Amino acid sequence: MSFTATVRPVRPQDVPAVVAMVHELADFERAADQCHLTTEQLEGVLFAEPTVFGHVAVDPADRPIGFALWFLKFSTWTGTSAIHLEDVYVRPESRGAGAGGALLAALAEICVQRGYHRLEWVMLDWNPAAEFYAAIGAEVTADWVPYRLSGDALHRLAERASPPAPVSR
Repeated sequence: MSFTATVRPVRPQDVPAVVAMVHELADFERAADQCHLTTEQLEGVLFAEPTVFGHVAVDPADRPIGFALWFLKFSTWTGTSAIHLEDVYVRPESRGAGAGGALLAALAEICVQRGYHRLEWVMLDWNPAAEFYAAIGAEVTADWVPYRLSGDALHRLAERASPPAPVSR
């Protein structure tokens, strides 16, 4: 069977089929018992406006000395959101005073209050913060390998797409 697929944004009436396919995928990956996504959960998160959030750590004079920028992710298996910490940084002269831990604790608190299932981030393998992260209980996720598509490869793949579908948000 050969045909060319048309790609378009998911519509509300597509949600039950998408949820069913998520469960099929979980079964294929031998983890059906870990997949709890419902139609209501997916409807609740799929049509929201994407946003980026930020927090700053400030000194006693209310000057920012560190920041965390983050956005929400969604797990089709748990049916819940998670925080992806895009960047966290504390100025060198302010390190060691707890600003980084306070930023992470604030994000962890948001996760707990809102029922998000995890807080996650990636970092360069040479970053000395690895010891700090381990000390607060963070674990390296060795079974998920990050991939990135960018530059020429991104453009080559985009050229293979169907004519652009209208974006509705």
